[in-house]
Amino acid sequence: MRSIWKGSIGFGLVSIPVKLYSAVQTSSLDFDMLDSRDHARIRYQRVNENTHKEVPYDKIVKGYKLDEDYVIMDEQDFEDAAPEKSKVIEIESFVDIADVNPMFYETSYYTEPDTKNNKAYALLIQALTQSKKAGLARFVLRSTESLCIVHPLKNVLVVTRIRFAQEIRNTDDLNLPDKIDVSKKELDMGLTLINQYAEDFDVSKFKDEYNDELLKIIEAKSKGKRAKVKKLKPRKTGGDDLYDQLMASLKTKKGA
Repeated sequence: MRSIWKGSIGFGLVSIPVKLYSAVQTSSLDFDMLDSRDHARIRYQRVNENTHKEVPYDKIVKGYKLDEDYVIMDEQDFEDAAPEKSKVIEIESFVDIADVNPMFYETSYYTEPDTKNNKAYALLIQALTQSKKAGLARFVLRSTESLCIVHPLKNVLVVTRIRFAQEIRNTDDLNLPDKIDVSKKELDMGLTLINQYAEDFDVSKFKDEYNDELLKIIEAKSKGKRAKVKKLKPRKTGGDDLYDQLMASLKTKKGA
């Protein structure tokens, strides 16, 4: 893994030098865009809209259009906007991680202490684990300010970027139904069904089966064959009555 950011985690007067590493990776298949006529790869180029010539990467700058002219920015300008946030993940408060709505989660990064035998790094892990809290902080990554939570994962501090409140759309524009009455009998049956399906969270049980099936189709086509496609089984329902459907679901689970 390659470090993508170097700075420190700060809480109170304690500073922990760290490096950030991406904690996630894509599992999807990498498809190339091809010309259907000769299967040549399609390449994307950065082209000057005036000269129509390709622009070398080292000649590309960032500009912000103000009125009719562009203001050209360099890396120092971005750092000068918030030097403390460009180099420090400053924990501003500690929150219950269970209070963070999953809608706010974006992506996670592993941290690695930038010094050996960093006692403050170990202390923060143990304190967060014992208190069941997470640090709420802000920092700048790739010229963008991010809100994040700092939380422990075994012996690693993880920084997970979360969205700002204004990035979550309001639900007012949704065409939602008016209040619908649910009977106590139906609610009790729904709770029973939830309890019957309840289990400890273990994401390792789930695999990306779609990609596996795609690979089978790719391998078959490479041999001039057509892969066998699974037939879609129609879902059986217990009639139109919600209670009957819930009851049938319970019986289906029991028989699984």
